[in-house]
Amino acid sequence: MFQSKKVGEGFERPGYTGRGPRASGLATRMRRLSTGLCLMAICLVLTVACTQKMAVQPKYRPLEPSTFFADGQSARHLVPDTVPRGFVVSDTLLYTGRSGQTLADTFPFTVTMEILERGQERYGIFCAPCHGFAGQGDGMVVRRGFSPPPSFHIDRLRNAPPGHFFDVMTNGFGAMPSYAPQVPVRDRWAIIAYIRALQLSQHATVEDVPPDQRQQLETGAQTP
Repeated sequence: MFQSKKVGEGFERPGYTGRGPRASGLATRMRRLSTGLCLMAICLVLTVACTQKMAVQPKYRPLEPSTFFADGQSARHLVPDTVPRGFVVSDTLLYTGRSGQTLADTFPFTVTMEILERGQERYGIFCAPCHGFAGQGDGMVVRRGFSPPPSFHIDRLRNAPPGHFFDVMTNGFGAMPSYAPQVPVRDRWAIIAYIRALQLSQHATVEDVPPDQRQQLETGAQTP
């Protein structure tokens, strides 16, 4: 009759392999874990590859050269007579500051108090750092060593037409760069209107004051 002996005492059951249900389950879990780790590694590699392609895209930056085109430039020239949507220059006086080939001596629209206030605001942002708040050419950057611009109150600029100031703001002049990218067309005209107001403020006479306000000035001057 078959007799079994305890494992550990040097005896084994016939056909015993040492693999019980617990050992078999552990092996299954190890295989699953190994498969999961492999899948995670593959996903990680694919993710890194995608991220790299998104971070380093095959593209050209502005003004970057290219060997693809014969002229060596990456950007292509616009088709002749191309006009961007919404940028049709139908009013040459408004957009160029000229009447034909001559610098305009008039404004393209009626100057109102709202426009003057807008011009004062824009002047304080873009012009005062160099030209000063009174237009004397003594702005803060000039006090720090920048080349001083001429005063708006010299005869040459007092007699200059509005189109001159528009041309300078649009194209730059001397040490002053173009402000066309920063200041829209209508804001340039608003600034010009405010410059005219500054010029008048430094050379105004009593006759320039409206009659209904002269009495207030005279009364204020007589008050001790």
